[in-house]
Amino acid sequence: MNAELAKNANHAANAPAYFSVYDIHAYYGESYIVQGVSFNVHEGEILALLGRNGAGKTSTLRAIAQVGSPMMTKGEVWLDHQAIHTMKSYTAAQAGISLVPEDRRIIQGLTVEENLQLAQIAPPIGWSIERIYDLFPRLGERRKQEGTTLSGGEQQMLAIGRALARDIKVLLLDEPYEGLAPVIVHEIERTLRLIKEQGITTVIVEQNAVAALNLADRAVILDTGQVVFDGTAQEVLDNETLRHEYLAI
Repeated sequence: MNAELAKNANHAANAPAYFSVYDIHAYYGESYIVQGVSFNVHEGEILALLGRNGAGKTSTLRAIAQVGSPMMTKGEVWLDHQAIHTMKSYTAAQAGISLVPEDRRIIQGLTVEENLQLAQIAPPIGWSIERIYDLFPRLGERRKQEGTTLSGGEQQMLAIGRALARDIKVLLLDEPYEGLAPVIVHEIERTLRLIKEQGITTVIVEQNAVAALNLADRAVILDTGQVVFDGTAQEVLDNETLRHEYLAI
Protein backbone atom coordinates (compact mmCIF):
# COMPACT_ATOMS: atom_id res chain seq x y z
CA MET A 1 0.00 0.00 0.00
CA ASN A 2 1.45 3.37 -0.99
CA ALA A 3 1.74 6.26 1.47
CA GLU A 4 -1.37 8.10 0.22
CA LEU A 5 -3.56 4.99 0.36
CA ALA A 6 -2.18 4.16 3.78
CA LYS A 7 -3.02 7.66 5.03
CA ASN A 8 -6.59 7.41 3.68
CA ALA A 9 -7.09 3.94 5.11
CA ASN A 10 -5.85 5.10 8.49
CA HIS A 11 -8.21 8.09 8.40
CA ALA A 12 -11.16 5.86 7.43
CA ALA A 13 -10.44 3.54 10.34
CA ASN A 14 -10.39 6.47 12.74
CA ALA A 15 -13.21 8.50 11.18
CA PRO A 16 -15.68 9.98 13.67
CA ALA A 17 -18.77 7.94 14.37
CA TYR A 18 -21.13 10.32 12.63
CA PHE A 19 -20.45 12.98 9.94
CA SER A 20 -16.91 13.78 8.83
CA VAL A 21 -15.64 15.92 5.94
CA TYR A 22 -11.94 15.33 5.37
CA ASP A 23 -9.61 17.32 3.08
CA ILE A 24 -12.11 17.86 0.25
CA HIS A 25 -11.10 19.74 -2.90
CA ALA A 26 -13.30 20.96 -5.77
CA TYR A 27 -12.93 23.07 -8.94
CA TYR A 28 -15.17 25.11 -11.24
CA GLY A 29 -13.30 24.58 -14.48
CA GLU A 30 -9.77 25.70 -13.63
CA SER A 31 -10.88 27.77 -10.62
CA TYR A 32 -9.77 26.10 -7.37
CA ILE A 33 -12.81 26.74 -5.15
CA VAL A 34 -12.66 24.26 -2.24
CA GLN A 35 -9.09 23.86 -1.01
CA GLY A 36 -8.81 21.08 1.55
CA VAL A 37 -11.86 21.70 3.75
CA SER A 38 -12.23 19.44 6.80
CA PHE A 39 -14.71 19.40 9.69
CA ASN A 40 -16.62 16.97 11.92
CA VAL A 41 -20.25 17.19 13.01
CA HIS A 42 -21.83 15.19 15.82
CA GLU A 43 -25.21 13.52 15.51
CA GLY A 44 -28.02 16.03 16.05
CA GLU A 45 -25.66 19.00 15.98
CA ILE A 46 -26.20 22.20 13.98
CA LEU A 47 -23.07 23.52 12.27
CA ALA A 48 -22.97 27.02 10.73
CA LEU A 49 -20.67 27.10 7.69
CA LEU A 50 -19.82 30.78 7.31
CA GLY A 51 -17.66 33.19 5.33
CA ARG A 52 -17.81 36.13 2.96
CA ASN A 53 -19.25 35.87 -0.55
CA GLY A 54 -17.01 33.67 -2.66
CA ALA A 55 -15.45 31.89 0.31
CA GLY A 56 -16.53 28.48 -1.00
CA LYS A 57 -19.48 27.72 1.28
CA THR A 58 -22.08 26.69 -1.32
CA SER A 59 -19.41 24.86 -3.31
CA THR A 60 -18.54 22.86 -0.20
CA LEU A 61 -22.17 21.80 0.29
CA ARG A 62 -22.53 20.82 -3.37
CA ALA A 63 -19.28 18.86 -3.30
CA ILE A 64 -20.40 16.98 -0.18
CA ALA A 65 -23.74 16.07 -1.77
CA GLN A 66 -22.05 15.22 -5.11
CA VAL A 67 -24.63 17.40 -6.88
CA GLY A 68 -23.65 19.08 -10.17
CA SER A 69 -20.69 21.44 -10.13
CA PRO A 70 -18.26 21.66 -8.52
CA MET A 71 -17.54 17.94 -8.18
CA MET A 72 -15.18 16.77 -5.47
CA THR A 73 -11.79 15.89 -6.97
CA LYS A 74 -10.15 14.73 -3.76
CA GLY A 75 -11.12 14.05 -0.15
CA GLU A 76 -13.47 11.97 1.95
CA VAL A 77 -16.97 12.35 3.37
CA TRP A 78 -18.14 9.81 5.97
CA LEU A 79 -21.64 9.44 7.40
CA ASP A 80 -22.18 6.91 10.16
CA HIS A 81 -19.23 4.82 8.88
CA GLN A 82 -20.41 5.02 5.25
CA ALA A 83 -18.03 6.40 2.61
CA ILE A 84 -20.23 9.03 0.93
CA HIS A 85 -17.37 10.22 -1.31
CA THR A 86 -17.41 6.93 -3.23
CA MET A 87 -21.13 7.26 -4.07
CA LYS A 88 -23.14 8.85 -6.86
CA SER A 89 -25.44 11.71 -5.81
CA TYR A 90 -28.57 9.53 -5.74
CA THR A 91 -26.81 6.88 -3.63
CA ALA A 92 -25.56 9.56 -1.23
CA ALA A 93 -29.18 10.75 -0.94
CA GLN A 94 -30.33 7.21 -0.18
CA ALA A 95 -27.63 7.02 2.50
CA GLY A 96 -29.15 10.06 4.23
CA ILE A 97 -27.56 13.21 2.74
CA SER A 98 -30.10 15.85 1.65
CA LEU A 99 -29.23 19.23 0.11
CA VAL A 100 -31.82 22.04 0.13
CA PRO A 101 -30.34 24.46 -2.43
CA GLU A 102 -30.63 28.23 -2.36
CA ASP A 103 -33.15 28.25 -5.23
CA ARG A 104 -35.27 25.57 -3.47
CA ARG A 105 -36.00 23.67 -6.73
CA ILE A 106 -39.78 23.46 -6.27
CA ILE A 107 -41.14 21.48 -9.23
CA GLN A 108 -43.32 23.60 -11.48
CA GLY A 109 -46.80 22.32 -12.25
CA LEU A 110 -47.04 20.17 -9.11
CA THR A 111 -49.06 20.99 -6.00
CA VAL A 112 -47.54 21.17 -2.54
CA GLU A 113 -48.72 17.64 -1.82
CA GLU A 114 -47.50 16.30 -5.15
CA ASN A 115 -44.03 17.75 -4.47
CA LEU A 116 -43.98 15.86 -1.18
CA GLN A 117 -45.38 12.68 -2.72
CA LEU A 118 -42.74 12.73 -5.43
CA ALA A 119 -40.02 12.68 -2.76
CA GLN A 120 -41.49 9.41 -1.47
CA ILE A 121 -41.73 7.49 -4.73
CA ALA A 122 -38.76 5.31 -3.82
CA PRO A 123 -37.43 4.23 -0.42
CA PRO A 124 -36.10 5.10 2.05
CA ILE A 125 -39.18 7.07 3.11
CA GLY A 126 -38.95 9.47 6.04
CA TRP A 127 -41.62 11.57 7.70
CA SER A 128 -45.23 11.06 6.67
CA ILE A 129 -46.88 13.88 4.75
CA GLU A 130 -49.28 14.50 7.63
CA ARG A 131 -46.34 14.82 10.03
CA ILE A 132 -44.79 17.40 7.68
CA TYR A 133 -48.09 19.29 7.70
CA ASP A 134 -48.03 19.22 11.51
CA LEU A 135 -44.57 20.81 11.37
CA PHE A 136 -45.64 23.33 8.71
CA PRO A 137 -49.39 24.01 9.07
CA ARG A 138 -49.24 26.53 6.22
CA LEU A 139 -48.32 23.72 3.84
CA GLY A 140 -51.31 21.73 5.00
CA GLU A 141 -53.55 24.69 4.31
CA ARG A 142 -52.08 25.00 0.80
CA ARG A 143 -51.69 21.32 -0.03
CA LYS A 144 -53.63 21.65 -3.32
CA GLN A 145 -51.88 24.88 -4.39
CA GLU A 146 -49.13 24.77 -7.02
CA GLY A 147 -45.81 24.84 -5.19
CA THR A 148 -44.18 27.54 -7.33
CA THR A 149 -47.01 29.99 -6.51
CA LEU A 150 -46.25 29.93 -2.77
CA SER A 151 -44.52 32.82 -1.03
CA GLY A 152 -40.76 32.62 -0.57
CA GLY A 153 -41.10 31.52 3.04
CA GLU A 154 -43.67 28.86 2.17
CA GLN A 155 -41.45 27.55 -0.62
CA GLN A 156 -38.61 27.24 1.88
CA MET A 157 -40.91 25.27 4.17
CA LEU A 158 -41.84 23.03 1.26
CA ALA A 159 -38.19 22.47 0.34
CA ILE A 160 -37.36 21.46 3.92
CA GLY A 161 -40.52 19.36 4.14
CA ARG A 162 -39.59 17.59 0.91
CA ALA A 163 -36.17 16.75 2.40
CA LEU A 164 -37.82 15.35 5.54
CA ALA A 165 -40.08 13.18 3.37
CA ARG A 166 -36.94 11.13 2.80
CA ASP A 167 -35.20 9.23 5.59
CA ILE A 168 -32.40 11.75 6.08
CA LYS A 169 -29.53 11.88 8.56
CA VAL A 170 -27.79 15.09 7.43
CA LEU A 171 -29.61 18.19 6.17
CA LEU A 172 -27.49 20.61 4.13
CA LEU A 173 -29.18 24.03 3.94
CA ASP A 174 -27.96 26.71 1.54
CA GLU A 175 -29.12 30.25 2.41
CA PRO A 176 -32.47 29.23 3.95
CA TYR A 177 -33.24 32.77 5.19
CA GLU A 178 -32.54 34.63 1.95
CA GLY A 179 -35.30 37.09 1.06
CA LEU A 180 -37.51 36.10 3.99
CA ALA A 181 -39.24 38.45 6.43
CA PRO A 182 -37.97 38.27 10.03
CA VAL A 183 -41.16 36.58 11.24
CA ILE A 184 -40.65 33.78 8.69
CA VAL A 185 -36.96 33.48 9.60
CA HIS A 186 -38.03 32.90 13.22
CA GLU A 187 -40.45 30.21 12.06
CA ILE A 188 -37.73 28.44 10.06
CA GLU A 189 -35.42 28.67 13.10
CA ARG A 190 -38.11 27.09 15.28
CA THR A 191 -38.44 24.32 12.72
CA LEU A 192 -34.70 23.64 12.61
CA ARG A 193 -34.60 23.35 16.40
CA LEU A 194 -37.43 20.80 16.24
CA ILE A 195 -35.55 18.89 13.54
CA LYS A 196 -32.46 18.91 15.78
CA GLU A 197 -34.54 17.32 18.56
CA GLN A 198 -35.23 14.43 16.17
CA GLY A 199 -31.48 13.72 15.98
CA ILE A 200 -31.02 15.07 12.44
CA THR A 201 -27.67 16.76 11.85
CA THR A 202 -27.76 20.11 10.02
CA VAL A 203 -25.10 22.09 8.19
CA ILE A 204 -26.35 25.59 7.39
CA VAL A 205 -24.77 28.11 5.00
CA GLU A 206 -26.21 31.56 5.66
CA GLN A 207 -25.23 35.17 4.95
CA ASN A 208 -27.20 36.25 8.01
CA ALA A 209 -24.31 35.08 10.16
CA VAL A 210 -25.70 36.30 13.49
CA ALA A 211 -28.96 34.39 12.99
CA ALA A 212 -27.04 31.26 12.00
CA LEU A 213 -24.69 31.55 14.97
CA ASN A 214 -27.58 32.02 17.41
CA LEU A 215 -29.06 28.78 16.06
CA ALA A 216 -25.90 26.69 15.73
CA ASP A 217 -23.89 24.65 18.21
CA ARG A 218 -20.65 25.07 16.30
CA ALA A 219 -19.23 27.15 13.46
CA VAL A 220 -16.71 26.70 10.69
CA ILE A 221 -15.52 29.81 8.84
CA LEU A 222 -14.12 29.59 5.31
CA ASP A 223 -11.90 32.09 3.53
CA THR A 224 -10.86 31.51 -0.10
CA GLY A 225 -11.88 27.88 0.11
CA GLN A 226 -10.00 27.05 3.31
CA VAL A 227 -11.01 26.64 6.95
CA VAL A 228 -9.79 29.56 9.06
CA PHE A 229 -11.85 28.81 12.18
CA ASP A 230 -13.47 25.72 13.68
CA GLY A 231 -15.04 26.06 17.10
CA THR A 232 -18.22 26.88 18.96
CA ALA A 233 -20.77 29.36 17.66
CA GLN A 234 -20.47 31.28 20.92
CA GLU A 235 -16.73 31.74 20.36
CA VAL A 236 -17.48 33.53 17.08
CA LEU A 237 -20.18 35.69 18.67
CA ASP A 238 -17.72 36.67 21.41
CA ASN A 239 -14.77 37.42 19.08
CA GLU A 240 -15.27 40.81 17.43
CA THR A 241 -11.95 40.65 15.56
CA LEU A 242 -12.81 37.30 14.00
CA ARG A 243 -16.30 38.46 13.01
CA HIS A 244 -15.01 41.68 11.47
CA GLU A 245 -12.18 40.07 9.53
CA TYR A 246 -14.03 37.10 8.05
CA LEU A 247 -17.76 37.88 8.32
CA ALA A 248 -17.86 41.70 8.12
CA ILE A 249 -20.15 41.91 11.17
